[in-house]
Amino acid sequence: MKQFSKYKSVVLFIVILVAVNFAASQYFERLDLTQDKRYTLSKASEEIIEDIEEPIIIDVFLKGDFPSEFKRLQNETRQILEEYAAKNTNIVFNFIDPLAEGANAQQVAQQFYQMGMSPARVNVMENGQNSETIIFPWAMANLGQKSVKIGLLKNQLGSSDEDRVTNSVQQLEYAFTDAISKLIYPRKKKIAVMRGNGELPNPNIADFVKTLQQYYFMAPFTLDSAAVDPQKTLQELKEYDLIIEAKPTEAYTENEKYILDQYSMNGGKSLWLIESVAMEKDSLLNPSGTAFALPQDLNLGDFFFSYGIRINPSLVNDMYSAPIILATGNGNDTRFNPYPWFYSPLTSSPNDHPIINNIEAVKFDFANPIDTLKNSLQKTVLLSSSPRSKIEGTPREISLDIVGEEPDIASYTNGEQALAVLLEGEFTSVYNNRLKPFEIQDNLNKSKPTEMLVISDGDVIKNDLQQGAPLELGFQKYTGTTYGNKEFLLNAVNYMLDDRGLMDIRTKKVSIAFLDPQKTAAERTKWQLINIALPLFILGIFALLYNWSRRRKYTRKK
Repeated sequence: MKQFSKYKSVVLFIVILVAVNFAASQYFERLDLTQDKRYTLSKASEEIIEDIEEPIIIDVFLKGDFPSEFKRLQNETRQILEEYAAKNTNIVFNFIDPLAEGANAQQVAQQFYQMGMSPARVNVMENGQNSETIIFPWAMANLGQKSVKIGLLKNQLGSSDEDRVTNSVQQLEYAFTDAISKLIYPRKKKIAVMRGNGELPNPNIADFVKTLQQYYFMAPFTLDSAAVDPQKTLQELKEYDLIIEAKPTEAYTENEKYILDQYSMNGGKSLWLIESVAMEKDSLLNPSGTAFALPQDLNLGDFFFSYGIRINPSLVNDMYSAPIILATGNGNDTRFNPYPWFYSPLTSSPNDHPIINNIEAVKFDFANPIDTLKNSLQKTVLLSSSPRSKIEGTPREISLDIVGEEPDIASYTNGEQALAVLLEGEFTSVYNNRLKPFEIQDNLNKSKPTEMLVISDGDVIKNDLQQGAPLELGFQKYTGTTYGNKEFLLNAVNYMLDDRGLMDIRTKKVSIAFLDPQKTAAERTKWQLINIALPLFILGIFALLYNWSRRRKYTRKK
């Protein structure tokens, strides 16, 4: 009977164990116990993940021996990818060490550069000593023959390693969800790159156009036929979801303005990079080193005024700015040196709007201040100059000689100046209650809900060239600095054309605690004793007490 009872208990235990495992496999659940819910995926992410029907392989190159801050980034990346994989088993991820098996760091770094994935150099403090190491904060998402690069490290000028990691963790969900979206969804929306009004040439906008082609169909569009067949021109333009006007320099006719106005009235979205002052940095490269900044009339003053903004024909001089690079010497002795240049504002982000949340400073050149006027539209200043700014009227002579002069700090009293303004809502037509330049079918005086972004500097979208080939937008080849121009513009276009709520993920906030490296180094010995010696001491006391107890117990029995 005892034998039967024993077997019965074993069988019952096995049955319970199998039942528990079966239930666990059928009703799997993960709990996010963090205060900021950093591992809880947004609704937009979950909807996109549910649409994955084929395996997506994500290779993460953030592996190896690097500082604790970046170990934290590695762990956070792993955690969020586990959330993705839990939602859809078609997501598979691997962590790869690019420097495994003694690979040459410089050769590997060069390979990453060629793939458009710049390595990061970080300072390591160990035992009170500083050293530098190289890491590869990138991932690659692959679906069949398609691949998408994913940057994992967010750089911001002046940020500490802890801040960079915190900012990076905040954007992990957006980065991975955006990459998956590009892999599984076909391009649908269309963008027109406007030509015919003296816009930037193709090589100078090539990098940004190439980036947008990952998301949208792109095509050039001209308003040249506006004088001949404006109705047809408008109908063709309405086929595009967004237009980009990249630094026009030739005045618009009334026919062209009316077409652009009616495009907006029909819900079309637009990105304007426009200047009210004609001035180029290259104009200073002459024997005198001087050039005149002159007002530029594009016949758009009433156009933007009707929408509630005014781009002033002035220059913003900002103490928080990017340097100008000037060459000294000749031939092989030529050196490229940075000098202070207050006409290249590095803009700040006055709010946490999804377009600008957690991006690097955006570099402007000879920017114009924007005034916002009262009307029914919602206006959001996305980028502005620093509080240490002043406004300079035009015409004005600009000279390279100012690089050697001390600025008059007391004169920088104009405060922050708006340089990029987002307009949202129902626009009123520029030609409402006005004589129309031509008659069209279905003229609209009030628009459908739409958006327009106005940036008071065309060079924000301009990439440099090297031997005729376009460099990455925002990259300064002589200093190695990368500004946030590309990310800002890409976020802006994605925001205006986003129909999945993906950009809302960018506002997610997380809080990560880090160890104080100086305090850690100073108290290293104390904590080593606490973590190593103290447990051994307690274990030794326990062993002595245990032996004493056993001796006492068995001595009594005798």
